Amino acid sequence: MKLSSRGAVEPFHAMDVLAEATKRRAAGRPVISMAVGQPVHPAPEAAREAARRALDVGRIGYTDALGLLSLRRAISDFYKSRHGVSVDPGRIAITTGSSAGFNLAFLALFDAGDRVAIARPGYPAYRNILAALGIETVEIEVDADNGFTLTPEALQAHGRIDGVLLASPANPTGTVTGRANLAALSAYCRDNGIAFISDEIYHGLTFVGEEATALEFGDEAVIINSFSKYYCMTGWRIGWMVLPEALVRPVERIAQSLYISAPELSQIAAEAALGAEAELNVYRDAYRVNRDFLVKRLPELGFSIASPMDGAFYAYVDVSRFTNDSMAFARRMLAETDVAATPGIDFDPKDGQHTMRFSYAGSFEEMNEAVDRLARWLA
Repeated sequence: MKLSSRGAVEPFHAMDVLAEATKRRAAGRPVISMAVGQPVHPAPEAAREAARRALDVGRIGYTDALGLLSLRRAISDFYKSRHGVSVDPGRIAITTGSSAGFNLAFLALFDAGDRVAIARPGYPAYRNILAALGIETVEIEVDADNGFTLTPEALQAHGRIDGVLLASPANPTGTVTGRANLAALSAYCRDNGIAFISDEIYHGLTFVGEEATALEFGDEAVIINSFSKYYCMTGWRIGWMVLPEALVRPVERIAQSLYISAPELSQIAAEAALGAEAELNVYRDAYRVNRDFLVKRLPELGFSIASPMDGAFYAYVDVSRFTNDSMAFARRMLAETDVAATPGIDFDPKDGQHTMRFSYAGSFEEMNEAVDRLARWLA
């Protein structure tokens, strides 16, 4: 049987580590997983109650490919109240998680052979999906010199660019791209005919700096957001896009064939979750406590902080004191301490053998116990 080369992309190592952690937990091991960005908290009560009511009615079916109009209107209201920008609900598409949003954006914007710039280190699924579609990934190193974010100057140094994908807050670095820098990048892409995709799935989880949406600087950018992180709804697989007017119908046509629609039950729950900020901000404050704890304790273990922990819920650390093979180190750490973390090669194919990412989306008790185990192990 002939296989497509599209399946030859690199594995998502965080998910491989999670699978091994899950297997160990099922065998009775006291595993603490800091490998994936999955909040320890449940979906907000309002979301769960809305889902219960919908299940009592019993008829869960297809929706329009772009999603329930009531949810799209609620997201439009969210942008008005949170960011002071007006968004026509007709430009909003509800997706099966942000992952479907990226698929739809890449398919609607780019052809095979186009060149899309992303940050290195950066989220591996960007690179892998683009590669599977035959789109060239231009990985631009981000470090302290450029504020750990993409800049017009860095883009200019890499020749023809057809698209730019920027996350703020970023995974794995935690970088929050400030309003001025985001405005400059938006303007550069607009002036040079470059498609700009703004990944805003960690909005609501900013601890240091300004949280801005690219919508503040015009309607040309494609915005991708999700209910997974701030809203604690990873398994509900529900996200959204805000699209330039010209992209709405192309995205709708592709979505009709790929997904039909996002799950109606998840859409109903998501609409209720938009009103649960009081509950969700309590969770966010708990992540802040975890963050402050790890900022202090990880360097004491010998894991120096490799990038700002300004947002999201990740600590990206330098482990070169202990290893030059982060994948092997992650496997050994899980086997010998029952603590799971993600090897840096997921995020940085060039230099990631010296780094690891720890998620602090769990409970403080888990963070404390994990650090104690690692301290004993490293000693």
